[in-house]
Amino acid sequence: MTALHNSTQTKESDRQGRPLLEAKGLFKSYGKVEAVSGVDFSLAENSYVTLLGPSGCGKTSILRMIGGFEDVTSGALVLDNVRMDHIPAAKRPINTVFQNYALFPHLSVAENVAFGLSYQNVPKSEISKRALDALKTVRMDALADRRPRQLSGGQQQRVALARAIVNAPRLLLLDEPLSALDRRMRKDMQIELKELQRRLGMTFLHVTHDQEEAFALSDWIIVMHDGRIEQQGRPEEIYACPSTAYVADFIGGATCVFGEVVEREGDKVVIDTPIGRHLVPGVSTLSTGAPAALCLRPEQLTLAKAGIAAHVKSCVFRGSDWIIECEAADQVMQVVVGVNPPAQGALVHVHFDPDRAWVAAASRGDL
Repeated sequence: MTALHNSTQTKESDRQGRPLLEAKGLFKSYGKVEAVSGVDFSLAENSYVTLLGPSGCGKTSILRMIGGFEDVTSGALVLDNVRMDHIPAAKRPINTVFQNYALFPHLSVAENVAFGLSYQNVPKSEISKRALDALKTVRMDALADRRPRQLSGGQQQRVALARAIVNAPRLLLLDEPLSALDRRMRKDMQIELKELQRRLGMTFLHVTHDQEEAFALSDWIIVMHDGRIEQQGRPEEIYACPSTAYVADFIGGATCVFGEVVEREGDKVVIDTPIGRHLVPGVSTLSTGAPAALCLRPEQLTLAKAGIAAHVKSCVFRGSDWIIECEAADQVMQVVVGVNPPAQGALVHVHFDPDRAWVAAASRGDL
């Protein structure tokens, strides 16, 4: 599916900060399998960028090419106006925090952080000081003498971060760094990571499949799908104005009702769907006759006295509210209800404000 971008969305050239890294026509193939299919993007100086997508979408392959752990099949990686794709990993001003932290169990926390410095032209008198300074940055200096096995998962994560920033890299890569932590610790580390990036004034590129994590951390999100960039932009833009039905579904779990554009009226389109014809804001490049998707997020739908007739399929309690799954004209919609959910099988009427909905691009195969 080709991503169609709304003209109101932020262009990469409009982002604050000069480009630190640029990927130009980046391809990666493993034999006959094309993992990354000619992507273009840039990372602004002093920004937190997330590569977001499901397993197998190509995001980790991109990260590994940037880090120098995988060869670039074709295309270019330019960092600070220097081609990086043929420079060995050890000579790139880039460090990586791996998913499993990769700490040496036989070394202390301080020795783990200092390990990389010992292979550089750093005077021995400075190594300990720089390692301790890095540990202070992540609030781990009090545990400098401990071994990794004596630390919690969150503490090991901080040590891995200290080891990655001790060399003051131009770019820090984070490969699913929070996936091994429990939910509460992930929330805490999200706050710490964003605060660390701001304090260091460094560019972070973070790979994750977790949409909530991406929104909590990012200045800029690149949504990947099948080796291609489906959409990129500021988090609030991607959420409110998804370019495609895939993005609408993947980001925030929108109900996508597929149909066809009947006509355009300024920045709105009239879309004909199984649940009626609606005038709704939409992607600017959609033309009359184009396949499209009416995107409705659960929080945009309400149960009302009049609206789209539907039958309740299920009710799921989430603590603060209920998610009601309703079916109308073979379309399943999710509605958020605060209290008193209707009974399963009950006839309800679903209402939405057309100005809060969105029409995204789709393919003929979706119809």
